[in-house]
Amino acid sequence: MIGNILRQRYRIIKELGKGGCGETYLAEDLDIPVTPKSVCVVKKLHPTIIDPEIIRLFEQEAQILYQLGQNHDQIPK
Repeated sequence: MIGNILRQRYRIIKELGKGGCGETYLAEDLDIPVTPKSVCVVKKLHPTIIDPEIIRLFEQEAQILYQLGQNHDQIPK
């Protein structure tokens, strides 16, 4: 995954960790018009995850982290 560009927007810089549901990566946000590029965290669910509750929790986690990231510099956006 390192060096891959996802959704024509996120360039994967390094792997941060792996867990039971997927992997987490540090990525550059190529849409942000600043240098150096803004970094963010990309979480990729395993393709075998089909449980609607796990997907709902994943989406809820993303929304909460996004909201927290708006007010705290230490939380990647």
